[in-house]
Amino acid sequence: MDRKDFCLQLEGIKIRGQVYSPETGQQPFPTLCICHGLPRKGTPVPNDGGYPALAERFSHAGFLTVIFNFRGAGESEGNFDIIGWTRDLSAVMDYIYNIPAADKNKISTMGFSAGAAVCTYVASRDPRVTSVISCACPTVSRLGHDPDLARQYIAEFRKVGIIKDDGFPPSLKEWMTGFNYIYSLNWVGKISPRPLLIVHGTQDDVVPLDSSRALYERAGEPKDIIIIQGAGHQLRLVNEAIEGALNWLKSRFIGD
Repeated sequence: MDRKDFCLQLEGIKIRGQVYSPETGQQPFPTLCICHGLPRKGTPVPNDGGYPALAERFSHAGFLTVIFNFRGAGESEGNFDIIGWTRDLSAVMDYIYNIPAADKNKISTMGFSAGAAVCTYVASRDPRVTSVISCACPTVSRLGHDPDLARQYIAEFRKVGIIKDDGFPPSLKEWMTGFNYIYSLNWVGKISPRPLLIVHGTQDDVVPLDSSRALYERAGEPKDIIIIQGAGHQLRLVNEAIEGALNWLKSRFIGD
């Protein structure tokens, strides 16, 4: 497996990520772009390799796999803004589309929580996305309706480090409106006829299971849903979720 770092210049900030290429197999490779959710502080999970370990897992299975940090997160610059995250993913899609080893007819996205909402929105508008895996995807956000709660979260986001600038956001109203626009049932129906997989845990204490059920009902065919008994919100750490997503991708894009 080969790893390559990349850095994109977008709107005056740097978006950083990595490409993991399979060691064997015939090029061009089916490609997967993995999108993280909102970073949060908490007790570290023992032996958690993070998104790099997840990328390695899919790369070993034959997928050219791309991970990156949305603006404000990790090594990327800027401040967290959900509308800005959609532009970040679109820029990464431009980058992927120009990777010689990436199969332009087999580019999938896999998102977690806020990243899943962003994947759904971008896929609804970008035909280059050929399939979507949506994990614990929200369809509504309290941040879009409650200014006091939004201010409270912005203060927490400053502590986490995903909002860095004192004057950000310049407009609280516009920042909040972004959540109402992206966290929505309006976009999932526009993914069809491209395949969609929805994954959710029954013990998710952040995004209710009803959110994924509503997405599934609104989505067109072909669509599948995996509901994992006892799983919480962080599906990246749930082997059944990742194995299910991997098998779903392989059945569509490996060896056909």
